Amino acid sequence: MRAAGVTEIGGEIGLLELPEPGELRADEVLIDVRACGVGNWDEFVRTGGWDTGARPPMALGVEAAGVVAATGGAVEVVALGDAVTAHSVPVRHQGAWAQRWVAAAGHVARIPPGIAFEDAAAFPVPALTADQAISGALRVRSGQIILVNGAGGVTGGILVQLAAASGARVLVTASPRDARRLRALGADGVLDYHRPGWPARLRELTGGGAHGAVNAARSGERDAIRAVRDGGRLATITGDPPPAERGITVLDVVVAPDGARLRRLAAQLGRGALTISIAARYPLDQAAAALRAARRGSHGAATVLWSSG
Repeated sequence: MRAAGVTEIGGEIGLLELPEPGELRADEVLIDVRACGVGNWDEFVRTGGWDTGARPPMALGVEAAGVVAATGGAVEVVALGDAVTAHSVPVRHQGAWAQRWVAAAGHVARIPPGIAFEDAAAFPVPALTADQAISGALRVRSGQIILVNGAGGVTGGILVQLAAASGARVLVTASPRDARRLRALGADGVLDYHRPGWPARLRELTGGGAHGAVNAARSGERDAIRAVRDGGRLATITGDPPPAERGITVLDVVVAPDGARLRRLAAQLGRGALTISIAARYPLDQAAAALRAARRGSHGAATVLWSSG
């Protein structure tokens, strides 16, 4: 089958011809891939920073959407012909940037009617990460003040939406050019992260600081913790939790596959309670360019690969 990936860890991304998946295990789903999500995390896989269980030559990708082509004998959550999306690691056969992808059935969610494969493909990792931070690590409650530090990306936008939906007052840091978009997603206030001293400004605006914060900005964890009030909570999704101080609980959130959670989030996407936008679509043979584009970012819009299935 045709795939996009690397022949060695750290190598250049190119097209590969890989063996077709073999017989499915009882808990596996074979997906004819229609679109694949692309994010910074794929660079970690390419360079060896995230071991997904595959070995070169290997397809990259940890999220995709498509149509169920076959199921293992114990699978009940989806059926042949269903449109589905998933984030599934460790990989069962190869990564998701391929014509066919084997995912664990417990990691799969049906795509709601009216949601395009491209939107569904780009959704799982950002949505799961955001929900695991907001409802899991921070346990956000109505009336709390929540900071999203570095809200300009795809995950940042979903963090804002989920925090606002929980009834929190949401303050964010971002570039001024993203302010209008983030307010439309539910942010009550936008601070320019370029300005020194923004944590002190946030503490002043809130009478002591945020009850909880998510750091989504690389190297922004120390600024973020300074904006949290004594005894609050800080979750970082960038893999760099700062030392705890002032009684603040610090949590390192690493995205985990969770089919039940993804099904709930996908239902919110289907109702319009969550949104995601696509900035660029690349064919599978331009996967290297797609990853470069995703790493540059595009004002909160995602990058996807499409596959002919």
